[in-house]
Amino acid sequence: MEILSQLLPFIVLIGIMYFIIIRPQQKEAKAKTAMLAAIEKGDKVVTNGGFIAVIHKVEDKFLSIKINNDVIVKITKDAIARKYEDES
Repeated sequence: MEILSQLLPFIVLIGIMYFIIIRPQQKEAKAKTAMLAAIEKGDKVVTNGGFIAVIHKVEDKFLSIKINNDVIVKITKDAIARKYEDES
């Protein structure tokens, strides 16, 4: 019984850490994976570098993005931060 009373605070701390740190990170990772799977040609995205670009071509691991009318760049899917939603 004494061992249980000594381990109880550690068990509670591990539980708190799970719900505050680990679980939200898992949800965020699932949401990003779903967002990347749903990207289609013509979608506007924001890259990790801060560029707002339009998807030109979707491949397995890479995306071709159009930065302006003349520039098309190939990037990895991991370089996409989020979809860009026009506020206007």
